[in-house]
Amino acid sequence: MSGADRAGRRARNDPAQYDTLADQWWEPSGGFAALHWLAASRAEHIPPADRPGSVLVDLACGGGLMAPHVDRLGYRHVGVDIGLSGLLLARGHGMTPVRGSVLAVPLADGCADVVVAGEILEHVEDHVGVLAECARLLKPGGTLVIDALAAGRLSVLINVHLFERLPGGPPRGLHDPALFVDRKLLLAAADRLGLDLELVGLRPSIREAIAWKLGRRDLVRMKPIRSTAVVFAGYGRKRRETTASPDGHGARAARTVEDMTPSPRAAQAQP
Repeated sequence: MSGADRAGRRARNDPAQYDTLADQWWEPSGGFAALHWLAASRAEHIPPADRPGSVLVDLACGGGLMAPHVDRLGYRHVGVDIGLSGLLLARGHGMTPVRGSVLAVPLADGCADVVVAGEILEHVEDHVGVLAECARLLKPGGTLVIDALAAGRLSVLINVHLFERLPGGPPRGLHDPALFVDRKLLLAAADRLGLDLELVGLRPSIREAIAWKLGRRDLVRMKPIRSTAVVFAGYGRKRRETTASPDGHGARAARTVEDMTPSPRAAQAQP
């Protein structure tokens, strides 16, 4: 890849936008409105905690948008993100913030009853690496919930060329189509990692989206559809017996800490 190509990719997938637009995290009509819709959709697939002290790890938690949707389910809600401004907001909504990369989460193996990775895969090059971290963090039998933007022309047309140009849509340049997710490769990686994962397409309710646009409602429900070609969700569990992580991800993950406490380095960065 040339230097110009790398610069273009950074311009289209710049995480600094989340800090620049931090005041819009909890604005239902702002640039992150669709993230509210997806957060509510994810929560619908999280079962209530089956014991005191159950842990939900929310990867790339941003401003903590899932918090109001899961706060009655009985989990200790741990939010992991690289952005400080979002973590400060997440903490204000009752979450335990941990600053770190989704590719090297500073939490112990098997610490989580539920792992959520929403709208993050399409912002990193190593999709398998993120999935490997999800598998590492999960206890056997634990629940996994993800959502992402699919690779393909239709997805690029709708998610980039259309939505990023609509008033009230996501900020321009937020997504890089080169990072959109190949669903077949993702499912194959999930199987190798010991994850039973099923993909389902998502779309917003048209009627509710119109009402939202007219200022008549704050939240738009995401509806399941057969096609996974634009936006998709993944629901699954970690198998009781799993095989080793592929592609060296297990060796990298083994360098994380041995308990739920962030490493000293992460703790210093933690808000």
